[in-house]
Amino acid sequence: MTKADIVDVVAQGTGLTKLETEAVIEGYFRCVIEALSSGQSIEIRGFGTYKTKKKAARFARNPKTGEKVHVPEHHVPVFKFSKDFKQQVQEGMSK
Repeated sequence: MTKADIVDVVAQGTGLTKLETEAVIEGYFRCVIEALSSGQSIEIRGFGTYKTKKKAARFARNPKTGEKVHVPEHHVPVFKFSKDFKQQVQEGMSK
C-alpha cells in the first residue's frame, strides 16, 4: 500500500476530497518527524509508539573494499506496535 492508496481509502471513509486528505496525512507525517527531531516521543493508544533510539559509535566494514569505517554515534527513529495492533494483525492473518 502506498501513500496514494492510503489517501484514497481515508478520503472514501471520511467524505473529504483527496486533496484535503493528502494535506491531513502530510501534516501528520510532518508532525511525527518534527516531534522525533526535537527528542519527543509519540504514543497513540491502541496503535503504537514512535520514539528515537541512540546508537553507539562503532566500526563497520566497507563491503566493497573491506576497509574499516568509523560510524559515529547517531539517533534512529523506531516504532513499537501496541499489543492490540499486533493481536488484530494476527487475527486477520489467521483467517
